[in-house]
Amino acid sequence: MNIVILIVAMIVVGLIAGWLAGPIWKGKRPIGLQGDYTAAIITAVVVGLMDWYVIPAMGFSDSLRNLGVALEPFLGALLILWIIRLAKR
Repeated sequence: MNIVILIVAMIVVGLIAGWLAGPIWKGKRPIGLQGDYTAAIITAVVVGLMDWYVIPAMGFSDSLRNLGVALEPFLGALLILWIIRLAKR
């Protein structure tokens, strides 16, 4: 997979996670809509790139790498947004 395609896919995943944060936590956006999008995109890209390079370096298979890249950036972005909400209380 081309790294540019991976980064674009992770940006889309971050946008989706940032948008879903409002309905999940009943519209509470302590850092605003743009802040949610920014935090989610940065988290998704960082986690996606780490998964892409670290999982094979640890000796795991390509199918596990693809599974990690598919799930972890979205879950990581939601986790960061949840932590931000807890910290802003």
